[in-house]
Amino acid sequence: MERVVYDRMAELDELHWWYRARREVLDALIRRTVQPPKDARVLEVGCGTGHNIRMLERFGSVDGIEIDPEARGFAERRLGREVSSAALPELSGIERSRYDLVAALDVVEHIDDDNAAIAGLASCLKPGGKLLVTVPAHQWMWSAHDELNHHKRRYSKRGLRSLIEGSPLRLDALGYFNSLLFPLAVGARLAAKATGRGGGDDALPPKPVNYAFERAFAAERRLIGKFPLPPGLSLFAVATAT
Repeated sequence: MERVVYDRMAELDELHWWYRARREVLDALIRRTVQPPKDARVLEVGCGTGHNIRMLERFGSVDGIEIDPEARGFAERRLGREVSSAALPELSGIERSRYDLVAALDVVEHIDDDNAAIAGLASCLKPGGKLLVTVPAHQWMWSAHDELNHHKRRYSKRGLRSLIEGSPLRLDALGYFNSLLFPLAVGARLAAKATGRGGGDDALPPKPVNYAFERAFAAERRLIGKFPLPPGLSLFAVATAT
């Protein structure tokens, strides 16, 4: 990702509606669908500034990996402990068959060889351990935002299913999220393309708008893992190491 993306993450990950609501939704998805054991060993690959780790710590002890040195340093200061710098797909130095849950939250789309990335993530799981992957959905929504974030691709539901089913893992669940705000997002992306604006759709909105968006997105925590959501900005997959 461009340096500015990490800088914005550090500035906004406790304030912006997307980060705040997404943590609520992912917490519900883990509780309802992943169901890790009590005091699970958890690995987050591509933890950025560490903003998801406190949420993941509700499920057990968490190790983080981040290859960007400045984001990693921010995460280490925030968490008060070391964060590894191992890169996908090799994950050199990371113990294999160790973790009950491996989370790659908007990470796989950055890797040239996503099949190798999934295999690398899977290798870190204990037998019966779970992988949670989230990725951006719909290649037709490609925009300057994707360029700025150095995405290699966006995913269709079929494409993500094929990726997991072609791996050493058993696919347990697959679905959309960030669905309630999807029509607004489509309109904003189309308007940005039409006007030639850049990928600044991660700017912090005015407080009332930020709050409204946060509560709309966070409302999906009541539905995710219970009912399939309609098409959204993101896809998730949960898979088991066999």
